[in-house]
Amino acid sequence: MRLARPRSLSGLLLIGFSLVAVPLFVAVVNAAIQIRSLADESKTLVRQGVDITRHNQVLSEEIAALERTARLYQVLGRRDLLDVYRENQQRFLDTVRNLEGLPQPPAAMKTLDAIGRMGINQDAALRAAGQDAAAVSQVVAGFAPMADAARAYAQGTNQQIESQLNKLQAATERAQRTLYWQSAMLLPITIIIVAFVVLRLARPLRQIDRAIGELGRGTFSRAIAVQGPSDLEALGRQLEWLRVRLLDLAQEKNRFLRHMSHELKTPLANIREGTELLMDGAVGPLESGQREVTAILRENGMKLQRLIENLLSFSAWQAQSTGLELSEFRLRPLVKHVIEAQQLTLIGQRVRLDVQIDDLVVIADRAKLRLILDNLLSNAIKFTPRGGSIHIHARNEREQLTLDVADSGPGIAAEDRARIFEAFYQGRTPQGGHVKGTGIGLSVVLEFAHAHGGTVDILDGKFPGAHFRLRLPMRQLAGEPKERANAA
Repeated sequence: MRLARPRSLSGLLLIGFSLVAVPLFVAVVNAAIQIRSLADESKTLVRQGVDITRHNQVLSEEIAALERTARLYQVLGRRDLLDVYRENQQRFLDTVRNLEGLPQPPAAMKTLDAIGRMGINQDAALRAAGQDAAAVSQVVAGFAPMADAARAYAQGTNQQIESQLNKLQAATERAQRTLYWQSAMLLPITIIIVAFVVLRLARPLRQIDRAIGELGRGTFSRAIAVQGPSDLEALGRQLEWLRVRLLDLAQEKNRFLRHMSHELKTPLANIREGTELLMDGAVGPLESGQREVTAILRENGMKLQRLIENLLSFSAWQAQSTGLELSEFRLRPLVKHVIEAQQLTLIGQRVRLDVQIDDLVVIADRAKLRLILDNLLSNAIKFTPRGGSIHIHARNEREQLTLDVADSGPGIAAEDRARIFEAFYQGRTPQGGHVKGTGIGLSVVLEFAHAHGGTVDILDGKFPGAHFRLRLPMRQLAGEPKERANAA
């Protein structure tokens, strides 16, 4: 038989709070009752002790007053002293009656009763003695047993009070032990209940956290399913709806990019072909001014072609419809080809190139590596001031191709570094050139680097501007390219 579980988050929290609060409430109420009972007992005991002690003191004083009056009568023989004795006798009897009204054990009551009778007998004997000196002396001698009985009574009541105090102390210790064991039992119970609630919530919260993280990273391939309280399951269904919607939007965006890029390539090809014909003098020789304008057209046509290639590459990569086409080639000719493609821009900006490329042979996707280099160089040209310098260094470090592309521009702002590799993100640093970028060049660089099993990092300190370092394995292992392409 399965135990009924709360289906909502509020129900789970309410039950968990109740399971924790009810035992604590019971323990607190029990402790309050016991403390109240001990406080009442201690208050009663203190009051009784004070009353008994005070009356015992008064009783001893009354007996001493009776004895003193009797001795004066014995010496002086004055009849008025008998009246004083009767007044002391009355106060003595009142004190005895007050003591009889206090709670005390039977033995103390018998002693008190005996003291009262002794006082009455002394009064009767003093009355009967008259002026007889011997009889009065005998009466005076009878006060000593009364005083002894009063001291014995006081000692007995003190022992009674001490005994009650011991009992109260024992009850207090029992109450302390009871509260201690209750607390010791409640602690593991509370921990178990809290752990149950936490574990009950931990799994769906982890699922929600992972789903939100994947949505934030743009990963829409995994369906979102949250198992737990109904409130969190409803939130999981909302996240799944959001995932599907974002996936549809991403697919629509990619379709739009592919269609627009293909539509742009045809007229651009015609523009570039016409520009090349003009540069070659197919329609006649060009003057210096005309040649300069034609060169600008060809340069910007090449820039537009690179932007369209980036759009096509990014769109195909996002759709995961392409892999790596590995081949073995030398790195120097590839870098030279990339530099020559942008030579006019470099000359126009009077940018100085510092190229240090080791004679390396790599196994990689030549087209994608060319696009990586082209995007890194284009990015450096955009932010390098007129007359600045660009550094391109490549070497083999522990069977890894290490390629550095750095410029002398303003560098990358701190607030842009976290998003510089995001698609369509353009930093706050102003760009140069006639044709603005789309913001996907560095995104394509990162995607293609990951596909090769490599990395792209931003470094500081060695060069004044932006410094990108690309690391790729010199030789790809068989079977890995397709897996990395699908994972990218």
